Amino acid sequence: MIRIEIQPRWRFHQKDGSSLDPQGLALLQAVHDTGKLTEAAARVGYSYRHAWNLLGKWQEFFGSPLIDLERGKGARLAPLGEKLLWADQRIRARLSPQLDNLAGELELELNRVLQASNPGLRIHASHGFAVAALREWLEQDQNRQWDVQFRSGSEAMIALHRRECEVAGLHVPCGPLGALAMSRIQPWLRPDHHIITFVRRTQGLILAPGNPHQVQGLGDLLSGKLRFVNREQGSGTRTLLESLLRRENLDSAAINGFYNEEFTHAAVAAYVASGMADAGFGVEAAARQFGLTFIPMAREHYCLLCREDSLGLPAMAALLKVLQNPEFQAQISQLPGYALSRPGDVLPLAQALDQWRKEALL
Repeated sequence: MIRIEIQPRWRFHQKDGSSLDPQGLALLQAVHDTGKLTEAAARVGYSYRHAWNLLGKWQEFFGSPLIDLERGKGARLAPLGEKLLWADQRIRARLSPQLDNLAGELELELNRVLQASNPGLRIHASHGFAVAALREWLEQDQNRQWDVQFRSGSEAMIALHRRECEVAGLHVPCGPLGALAMSRIQPWLRPDHHIITFVRRTQGLILAPGNPHQVQGLGDLLSGKLRFVNREQGSGTRTLLESLLRRENLDSAAINGFYNEEFTHAAVAAYVASGMADAGFGVEAAARQFGLTFIPMAREHYCLLCREDSLGLPAMAALLKVLQNPEFQAQISQLPGYALSRPGDVLPLAQALDQWRKEALL
């Protein structure tokens, strides 16, 4: 069975026609992680001399150093090195979901021609750390061709309603906000829908390391002094933030950058880490990935929604088997801000709604 991987690649060009392939970005990441050029070179498989020559080539091209070396203190990224590293991470965070979707579509077409696989499930879900891990595990199944597409929460619900997928990602805030969220998607729900439980996750404010602006809550965003980066319209995270603002009677129009949008949690965190924004909103795992400060604001159920007639499909049994796999669960439990919530249990929609209503009254 053919697998396709598409990675973003960028180049630098000067007006004199010279260009540079940023192959040293992995070296910069290693310097950032280790604080030593010798260890960084070994990590990426370079000799010390090759790493030094590569950094010299970059410095000559830009006219500015990428790292600072101090005797007895090791190595650290210079301001230019930091900007290049964050730019690369932001590019990957923003483009990876779209490139993964395109790769999946191409895989389906090629494997249909080759008749190399059995059909799996079409799963549409918003991009997140747990869903990304689930996709990786499903793709280890060499017997099926899984079609996992990263879509916003509203897009996934509509796709399930139109039978364009068998499984849709669904996140519902814990507590009273859950009822409001469910009322918004009520037009797309059907009595024969079932909930597949997965995880609970924590969402909140993502801030620069050390919280230099001393942000305590959402109200601090309304000063107009802080630059904010948001998730896209239609995403569950954007809907959750808007609900929290309404609950506190806060005007989103007063937030500088409220309509400045990124399409993944990691992209929001990378945006803040690069210094282009002072605050964002997303999952804790994204903040921890980039070494940022996180203030929790809400917890939510992240589950999967399917139709009853999909439960008997062989591929559905394979999906549930992955969700119930102890090794997979152990991986998910290591994600900051994520907690397992009986992964792989199947509940009729009415039963799940009843449980969430009771939870909201506690």
